[in-house]
Amino acid sequence: MSIFGSMKTAVSGMSAQANRLSTVSDNIANANTVGYKAVSTSFSSLVLPSSSGNYNSGGVQTSVRQAISEQGDISYTTSDYDLAISGDGFFIVESPDGTPVLTRAGDFSVDSDGNLVNSAGFTLMGYSYDSGVPAVVVNGFDGLVPVNVAQSGLSAIASTSAYFSGNLNSEATVVTDTTTLPSANSSGVTDDTQKMSLVAYDSLGGTVQYDYYFTKTGVTTDAAGAVTGSTWEVAVYRNADAATGGTTSFPYSSSAVSVATLSFDADGQLTSATDTDIVDPVTAKTITMDYSDFTQLASDFSATGSADGQAASAVSSVSIGTDGVVSVSYANGATKALYQIPLATVASPDNLTLLSGNVYSANGMSGVTVTGFPQTNGLGSIQSGALESSNVDLAGELTEMIEAQRSYTANSKVFQTGSDIMDVLVNLKR
Repeated sequence: MSIFGSMKTAVSGMSAQANRLSTVSDNIANANTVGYKAVSTSFSSLVLPSSSGNYNSGGVQTSVRQAISEQGDISYTTSDYDLAISGDGFFIVESPDGTPVLTRAGDFSVDSDGNLVNSAGFTLMGYSYDSGVPAVVVNGFDGLVPVNVAQSGLSAIASTSAYFSGNLNSEATVVTDTTTLPSANSSGVTDDTQKMSLVAYDSLGGTVQYDYYFTKTGVTTDAAGAVTGSTWEVAVYRNADAATGGTTSFPYSSSAVSVATLSFDADGQLTSATDTDIVDPVTAKTITMDYSDFTQLASDFSATGSADGQAASAVSSVSIGTDGVVSVSYANGATKALYQIPLATVASPDNLTLLSGNVYSANGMSGVTVTGFPQTNGLGSIQSGALESSNVDLAGELTEMIEAQRSYTANSKVFQTGSDIMDVLVNLKR
């Protein structure tokens, strides 16, 4: 047995306990850090070859383990921009130098540019709705942009689609005189034509009213005289072009902006609808019409409809849903999706590389980053107005600190004893 060997073993023990104390101090210092994940020290022995009569003391080495996959408690706050993840996943944030990294720290606030930035200076990333409903890039960070909630002034959205649903009376009279059809734009429209109106919006948020005229134009029968189908004409005009001063809106000062044909089968179910787009020469907008929910049954005419878009309105609030969709609400009650916040995960979260700012990056041991939307493919949900607390147990850390101190002292006593024995050997020569 070597005296020097036992002293070196004691030194390795003191070094290991110093590492243990370092992780304890980190955990205690970050006990109130949002989304912080505790670290701990694991010990493993180092063994040197020994004979039956001579033992060579080895030592101890340490490795640091992270409890990244352990959920912290969620507490509620007064800010809608504070975000917590309930379940698996990480926010994708961008560092000031433009590097995308992962974090659970969702204490976001609005910076001078309107971007959501957490207390460590990392910008929240998401997919924009500017080009329609976003699709996630599962194996990378392409397509992500900073989530910007700076919405001020007035906003208007032009109508691009509309729908009408209801019932057309199957017992209505067939109009055979084409000169009295609404599409002819004459003053001789018969009482068999039904009228409804719908309001849409132009690109400036101005209202545009359209008048819809429904007229039965034909019935088909089989050889036995049984009805096999019916057709209806739907003519659409701009209400602003209607005639004034008379008893009818006809003739309009401009031609119809849409003339559609609806075909029904013998059961009164819609089989086809042709030429259903409204092409408005004044607004230069095209509105796609949907008549698919119309029926033709032996009941009075009824119809209801709606168009998308919105009138000019001020922003009242911005909200973030559990699915990560960032929406803006307007004073008139309309809403609009701006972004969708994705979440990312890896196969082994506890092996992620910890970086300054309470963020992580993937490595060979953690596995590659996989991105998805909240509440899909095993990912958690996002809670607005909440924060995930540190998962540090202060009582446990104080206990660890006492144990590390005791063990360090004991190892120092071994070193001191070895040093005393060396003094005895040196004094033998005197």
